[in-house]
Amino acid sequence: MTKHLYHPETLSVRAGSEMTEFGENSEALFLNSSFRFNSAAQAAARFGGSEPGNIYSRFTNPTVTMFQNKLAALEGAEQCVATSTGMSAILACVMALCSTGDHIVASRSIFGTSVQLFSNILARWGLNVTFVSLTNPEEWQLAVTARTKLFFVETPSNPLTEVCDIKVLAGIAHQAGAYLVVDNCFCTPAIQQPLALGADIVIHSATKYIDGQGRCLGGAVLGSKVLMEPVYGFLRTAGVTMSAFNAWVFLKGLETLYIRMDAHARNAKALAVWLESQTGVSRVYYPGLVSHPQHALAMQQQTSGGGIVSFEVKPKAGQTAQEAVWALIDATRLISITANLGDAKSTITHPATTTHSRVTAEARLAAGITDGLVRIAVGLEHVDDLKADLSLLKN
Repeated sequence: MTKHLYHPETLSVRAGSEMTEFGENSEALFLNSSFRFNSAAQAAARFGGSEPGNIYSRFTNPTVTMFQNKLAALEGAEQCVATSTGMSAILACVMALCSTGDHIVASRSIFGTSVQLFSNILARWGLNVTFVSLTNPEEWQLAVTARTKLFFVETPSNPLTEVCDIKVLAGIAHQAGAYLVVDNCFCTPAIQQPLALGADIVIHSATKYIDGQGRCLGGAVLGSKVLMEPVYGFLRTAGVTMSAFNAWVFLKGLETLYIRMDAHARNAKALAVWLESQTGVSRVYYPGLVSHPQHALAMQQQTSGGGIVSFEVKPKAGQTAQEAVWALIDATRLISITANLGDAKSTITHPATTTHSRVTAEARLAAGITDGLVRIAVGLEHVDDLKADLSLLKN
């Protein structure tokens, strides 16, 4: 399919699909580990790379390839490498492009497990990481060294939905001879396309909105063919592989991505506006609100505010901030208490004791994650029912 002839909503349904001789209208699911060759010569050609084709599902599978091609079309990328999880996508990207002694500048507002990967695991292999403010380009500039290889950001961030200027950070990275990597999990290509704004690589946790129903784990790394070649090489050897079944589920998820993200964003905006009017809330974080510190920038880079809303709960007399948050969470009957996001079902979590619990208290506070912070991934239920479920916040 010629990409430029079609709108993104059409590409989400049609791009990447390949039919077998049976003429199926839905993508085929190839649940097999290996593929046969017509001859020894063909096997040698496939393994040597002189003939394209499938070899072994650790690194070549038709269903996974269809998912990769569809997502690449939506992100405007030359190539996509699908992985087993979002975290394995980050690992594959860093391991493929960095070596011992290299330096990464990362936002201190990234997902807690990403902090752990950089600080506690990759650091043991001689990778140096400096954490800086997501929203202050000067800190990025000052952090650059002669060995800086990657800039790594999530925008909007998890859980405070902070937004960085992708074009500005891309310029600083490129001036330093580094690549800008953007985790686009919160927005997906339906809301934001970092490559078009100057980023070099996009990371996804397909587990979230790309699936959309909380069923499967998966990740993806996208960018130019030159940058994806070593990422693919790492996957081929290390085996951080997306299963064919999960790729098939994600293909189905991508078909409804645009209408789902629109609905998530509409619900999230309505809930965020309501939360700002509640006496039990001291502050709301949502890029679609005028009160958000990077609202104008977010509306330049994104088509909507997305589906994530975070807010500070105001404790009642005699309560600690954590007690107030836990009381609110425990009082819900509709919203699911889980740290996952991107589901059709709304989810609620206390970041300080879940997603960022392994980050030091000092690092959490530096990232703005207080004991009174709540994150809601707004789903597809009627927003009035979500408001009713947060009854402890009502005036």
